[in-house]
Amino acid sequence: MTARHLPFATTADAPVDPVPRAFLGVDRSACGQRWVSRLDQAAENRALAITQVHGIPDLVARVLAGRGVGLDDAPAFLDPTIRALMPEPYRLTDCEEAATRIALAIGRGERVAIFGDYDVDGAASSALLHRFLSHFGVTAEIYIPDRIFEGYGPNPAAMRRLIARGAQLIVTVDCGSTSHEALDAAREEGCDVVVIDHHQLGHALPHCLALVNPNREDDLSGQGHLCAAGVVFMVLVATARLLREKGEPRARTLDLLAWLDLVALATVCDVVPLKGLNRAFVVKGLLAARHMNNAGLAALLRKAGLGGPVTPYHLGFLVGPRINAGGRISDAALGSRLLTLDDSVAAEEIAGRLDDLNRERQAMETAMLAEAEAEVTAEYGDGEAATVLVTARDNWHPGIVGLLAARLKEKFRRPAFAIAFDSSGKGTGSGRSINGFDMGRMVRAAVDEGLLLKGGGHAMAAGLTVERQKLGQLRAFFEEKAADVVPSLVANHVLKIDGALSASGATLDMLDQLEKAGPYGSGHPQPVFAIPAHRVKDARMVGVAHVKVTLEAADGSRLEGIAFRCADTPLGQLLLNSRGNQLHLASCLNGDHWQGSRRIQLRILDAAAAP
Repeated sequence: MTARHLPFATTADAPVDPVPRAFLGVDRSACGQRWVSRLDQAAENRALAITQVHGIPDLVARVLAGRGVGLDDAPAFLDPTIRALMPEPYRLTDCEEAATRIALAIGRGERVAIFGDYDVDGAASSALLHRFLSHFGVTAEIYIPDRIFEGYGPNPAAMRRLIARGAQLIVTVDCGSTSHEALDAAREEGCDVVVIDHHQLGHALPHCLALVNPNREDDLSGQGHLCAAGVVFMVLVATARLLREKGEPRARTLDLLAWLDLVALATVCDVVPLKGLNRAFVVKGLLAARHMNNAGLAALLRKAGLGGPVTPYHLGFLVGPRINAGGRISDAALGSRLLTLDDSVAAEEIAGRLDDLNRERQAMETAMLAEAEAEVTAEYGDGEAATVLVTARDNWHPGIVGLLAARLKEKFRRPAFAIAFDSSGKGTGSGRSINGFDMGRMVRAAVDEGLLLKGGGHAMAAGLTVERQKLGQLRAFFEEKAADVVPSLVANHVLKIDGALSASGATLDMLDQLEKAGPYGSGHPQPVFAIPAHRVKDARMVGVAHVKVTLEAADGSRLEGIAFRCADTPLGQLLLNSRGNQLHLASCLNGDHWQGSRRIQLRILDAAAAP
């Protein structure tokens, strides 16, 4: 049975025959992977043409060709602009209606309530709209629901409270597309609602004045890859244009591009595909972020120990978790509040609270992960026989189960769920999948079978609510549905290599050239280079289970590298026990900023003994 006939397979990452030749002959690495070239022969030819025609360095050309960039598109791809990549905003269904209503609220000086989600995209979207309205003197209240007590999205009680407090217009951001009951409650109270969202939704649309969502079935904009903040930005572009046409003087002093740091933050943290307009949002948003004009974002970056120019890594791995910590274990509104601030003193105070919460979250995650791994061992042995891992506990925090699922997926290379049960026996769970397996479809099938109270998601992640008495049936259902797909995906686990690079070739100039082909992330993965047959001069454990190595090439040039959280894994053990020996390494090329200087450092992903 081929991937297209498997109900839970995704064809994009299905194994392809014939099996490509192993890169550097590595059939099974320390991480159990087969190394293969990302480029087939057609891409190899395209990479050569890009280099010859445009003078782009070979490795950069390989990166572009390996990600489907064509010969004629390569120069523009390296310099994405908002002007070139943003379509007419009115191509978004209901965008004109939404912009007209927001402009009307500004003209009338109405009170506006912004109802956002509790993650980074929700916080950034809320802050972006709040800053826009504040520029025009509009009083706006941000409302973020409590993850545990209210759950995701608008609820009738919250909508009525906002209206009772004087809201004449409610704008939901990063939520609302499926909130039929809540939006009906607002309509009954005579309050207009505009929904700006990007999540998947069904055939039936909620009753509201405007629903701007590029993933609704009747939207032909082709912008379904945007996060919510990206959609909000497009609506605000349209609103600003309307206000300028009406002669609103404050519209002439508006600088929307200065707020692209918020759009970039949301785009990176929501892990949406970095293609098209999203690439321009992140490239230009990073430039805005480096000016440190957003007091809240700047305060968080300082708390995280920023040592150089802001990069997608800083947004995704340093800022994002701190903002999310509020929504996971404390006050979900802290992040959005922080991002609206211009007062640096107030920003430092909230950033400090989020930093403390993040450390608390990390401690909770560490303890919960140890319990989850112990449960995997008890339930599945070494995990090799399982197709889908399902772990559950009574004492877990529901705000952290998604992180647990991600860690389990990474360690055991299988789709994984973590479920937190409350005292009533209701479990809130989150899952993360592997490339090639559609987890969201499987969860929706479980809903249809009556095994879940509710559930949904997309190919790589899903959420669910289950009753304790049905947990065993759910495990069996998942095992059965994944049995025809997951084993072959695990057996054919490959690491795609963009090219080979030596210590002498890993220069800052090369890194700068490669960064022009970024930003890297979902749908545009960071390049992975093989470092062939380098001798391990030194290897030692640093920090919390990281392994740092010094490599030496045959010509004597040296290179530093680090493998994160791997000391007790086969990769970490191979590195630590290979002093004086030659290894092939698979790594990403990063810039390490330390005490005002910048140097190359590898982020080691995998290794294999060199013959």
